[in-house]
Amino acid sequence: MLRLWHRLMPCFAAIVGLLFSGTPGAAPSCPTLDASSPGARAAINHYICFYSARPGEPAHGARAPEQLPDDLSWKPAQGHDLVFSQTDSVYWIKLTASNPGDSPGLWYLKLHYPLLDEVTFWQKNSGANSNYAGDAAPSLATGDLFPFKTRGIDYRYFLLPVTLDAGESRSMIIRVHSSGALNVPLGLMTPAEVIAESNHLTLIHGLFYGALLILAVFNLLLFSSTGTGYYFFNAFYITSMGMFLFAMGGFANQYFWPDSTALANQSIPLTLAVCSLAMALFGRSFLDVAQNTLSEKTLKALAGVSGGLLAMTFLVPYTQAILINTGLALTVIVTLQIIAYARWRQGYQPAFWYLVAWIAMVVGALVYALAAFGYLGDFQAREVMMQAIVGVQVILLNYALVQRWRLLNQRLISVEHDARTELERKVHERTAQLRNTMRELEQVNQQLATLSLNDALTGLHNRRHMDNLLPELCREARRTGQPLVVALIDADHFKRINDTWGHDFGDQCLRQIAGVLADHIKRPRDVAIRFGGEEFALLLPGTDSSGAQSLCQTILGAIRNLPLSVADNQSVRLTVSAGIAELADGEEPADLFRRADDALYRAKAAGRDQIMLAGDTPAPIQTRASSIN
Repeated sequence: MLRLWHRLMPCFAAIVGLLFSGTPGAAPSCPTLDASSPGARAAINHYICFYSARPGEPAHGARAPEQLPDDLSWKPAQGHDLVFSQTDSVYWIKLTASNPGDSPGLWYLKLHYPLLDEVTFWQKNSGANSNYAGDAAPSLATGDLFPFKTRGIDYRYFLLPVTLDAGESRSMIIRVHSSGALNVPLGLMTPAEVIAESNHLTLIHGLFYGALLILAVFNLLLFSSTGTGYYFFNAFYITSMGMFLFAMGGFANQYFWPDSTALANQSIPLTLAVCSLAMALFGRSFLDVAQNTLSEKTLKALAGVSGGLLAMTFLVPYTQAILINTGLALTVIVTLQIIAYARWRQGYQPAFWYLVAWIAMVVGALVYALAAFGYLGDFQAREVMMQAIVGVQVILLNYALVQRWRLLNQRLISVEHDARTELERKVHERTAQLRNTMRELEQVNQQLATLSLNDALTGLHNRRHMDNLLPELCREARRTGQPLVVALIDADHFKRINDTWGHDFGDQCLRQIAGVLADHIKRPRDVAIRFGGEEFALLLPGTDSSGAQSLCQTILGAIRNLPLSVADNQSVRLTVSAGIAELADGEEPADLFRRADDALYRAKAAGRDQIMLAGDTPAPIQTRASSIN
């Protein structure tokens, strides 16, 4: 019954205050709050009066209660939260509290919103002759434009100790001015209630920020071990969102920069711009947006704008920075939702959980923004709600990462299976080809075992080896589609050399020519052959006519520069001529050889020491014996 009385008494007091507020037309009075009544303290907004002083009014320039006009029209809060959207007005708030008990008591007037530029408290006894402390000595003058230590009590919210003797009444005046939206949620609490609420919130905030820190570190460890970019961007997003909420909750001003009033004022738009950048980068990486698409270009542009606004935060006023950066953050969130939906419709399954996470984030961000800009009351409850939504979002995003990892793992397993199958097929094919090749090699080895394959004078392969090898190379060229060239090389005027200086010197010349050929045949499958007298052949598989011509030109130059001399130190100049033919479609080895021989004949007829390429049709053979030397 007593509890019911405590709940009904504030409403009764408010009604009585309205009924007996004075003559018609007079400003309504504010009832006195019974500080010893928990019910009255819970309904503190029924006992508060306020006045909004616009620029130019005397109350706007007043710095102390004594400077307020006597006819100031105080407005009762009538149980509503003191929430004001962005304005340049100065707000004066008045509360009268009494202690009807038999013993003195201590209470704390608590302002549950940490982001206010200037907050000044005065208090006085309600006796007729008592005065407020005056300009020079307010009970408490603090806010974000002052160092944190000016709050008196090391706490993120504003606390004013109120001591009431038995039967004493005291009036409290608060002057509030801020460049942003105004939330003035007041509470009159006993020390035990302050401690209990602080412990409760400390547990909630500790669990929330501790979980964010663990998830951020975990994603960084995943990034360092895998090198996957979206783990890093996820850690970046979690950290930036935690820093934004940390600053919005007043913790950053309390712990990070208690003496920096500039950071205390700019930390909100600054961390909001960082959040926008992190959201754009993480979304682009996680959603696996294709290059040069509209989605990819949009996210790049948003990331660039976020970076630009991050730098501009220090250059523009707070009121403009917070509005611009809030609009940017909401734009990034909505854009990510649209892109995530499109990716989900394209069959990218992890985008579903990403989309669900951002739907929850949109709702929470809108409610939180409305509360922060003064369109919704009970900022403390909205703060806890936002922390819960961010926690749910982070959990969903990390679950989406798990789904993405599982999808990538399935793709990897599928690729590995396909690669293994393809490898087994190729191994079977190569094994069959190897068996066939080994049988062919065995047959060739059997033939080589019975034949002498080298020329005794020069050490090159002989005509018999060429007769066996050339058909095989022709078949291989037709099977693989690779070119095959036969180049015939013949010493110029070799009969004259033999007749003039003898056959021993002629043999020396042949060995010199063979040495040059061996030096210039570099590839393992190229073959140099002496197939008779002063005639040599080059079999060049995998080489076309142009490559063979370049090789023969080098050989002709090397032979031309050979240092040959006879017994009386007379120098002898040795030259050769060359004819080149490339295997044509359907051509037999004998025809190929004949075309090369015809090209050699034409090189001789054209003056020797030169190279001729064979035409498609062999020229008729005539008087070759007379001109071949």
